[in-house]
Amino acid sequence: MNYYSLNKKAPNTTFKNAVIKGLAPDKGLYFPENITPLSKDFFDNIDNVSHSEIAFEAIKQFVLPEIPEAVLKAIVEETLSFDFPVVKLNDSISTLELFHGPTMAFKDVGARFMARCLGYFNQNNDKEVTVLVATSGDTGGAVANGFLGVKGVNVVILYPSGKVSDIQEKQLTTLGQNIKALEVNGTFDDCQAMVKTAFLDENLISKMQLTSANSINVARWLPQLFYFMFAYKQLHNKYNDIVFSVPSGNFGNVCAGMMAQQLGLPINHFVASNNANNVVTRYLISQLYEPKPSIQTISNAMDVGSPSNFIRIQEIYKNEFKTLKENMYSYSFSDNETKKAMLEIYNNYNYVSDPHGAVGYLGCKAYLKENPKAHCVFLETAHPTKFLDVVEEVIKDKQPLPEQIQSVMGKDKVSVNISTYDELKTFLLK
Repeated sequence: MNYYSLNKKAPNTTFKNAVIKGLAPDKGLYFPENITPLSKDFFDNIDNVSHSEIAFEAIKQFVLPEIPEAVLKAIVEETLSFDFPVVKLNDSISTLELFHGPTMAFKDVGARFMARCLGYFNQNNDKEVTVLVATSGDTGGAVANGFLGVKGVNVVILYPSGKVSDIQEKQLTTLGQNIKALEVNGTFDDCQAMVKTAFLDENLISKMQLTSANSINVARWLPQLFYFMFAYKQLHNKYNDIVFSVPSGNFGNVCAGMMAQQLGLPINHFVASNNANNVVTRYLISQLYEPKPSIQTISNAMDVGSPSNFIRIQEIYKNEFKTLKENMYSYSFSDNETKKAMLEIYNNYNYVSDPHGAVGYLGCKAYLKENPKAHCVFLETAHPTKFLDVVEEVIKDKQPLPEQIQSVMGKDKVSVNISTYDELKTFLLK
């Protein structure tokens, strides 16, 4: 499989180069040249197929033969070493729990898959690769954990000071070894802008090999399609019309669901559920795409004012606004609405949701008002204790800390404060 740049001004390239480079030379996102749907029989008989087999069949066309079949199967097995349960709230709404991995966030899947791919590609390479990543919350911890100790790979994570939760910060600042954290005086958009500037800096990239572990990287983005298939496996015998409501910030996750749809997964609609950072919600109303500075909210991982992956969504639907609108709904919700939803979920269903999942739940309710016969699944993208201060304040109930969270709480934070791109460049060159 080859990949092309969505800016259409760079040569097509291999999966290996797309992973190692992150961005194309023209700074476009990579996209696969072809998408071959899986057979109808595959989905009809999905009950008889293990999670690892489903994932291998879904991903192999994008990776083989650059990673041998046996190695890819092992990578998939190691990536999926935890559960992806669907929990029913009522006859119309369920939640897909994506927080059973090592950092208790959905990004564990993509980070673990990418780390293992990059480790394979770099195993006989004496030149080190630096993974440079901006995080609005969970990406940093998942990438740090996924790449910890990987030979020949250094990880530098930029995160906005005071705008991630305490537990999220601990997960990306306490590991040491090949993981370095830079605390940026600014917003996530500032962090992302610094990372993009680094990839454009010819002086810098002539001296070191940079790649990204944000969802702009195909090896971080594509594996996220797995769990949409896992949810379908659990639900397709119960419901005819399954819809996913995806809490959306950089739009990589909902975009991966759409890739599953392109592979033949029988899903007709996706809901992109936004917080106050609602550039896509507004676009679907006005047809004007106007990125704006991000707004800080209690669902901080979605505080993105310029979603990188939206260009991939447009490509999936051939840049046809009508087709996109037929496949994706989008709604935006305030912090106050989010808190009310968290309390409603707790009181009505005895279920504790994190703020991002609550936004997804609200997306389900909004969609079901217009489409009452559907069964809507919202993605619970992170464990609620990662947002302990918000969750406990809203539901008025003390929450026990899972083992994965307890393991980082007593460790000392180690980070470097920066404010400008020049400070980032100086740090990287040292």
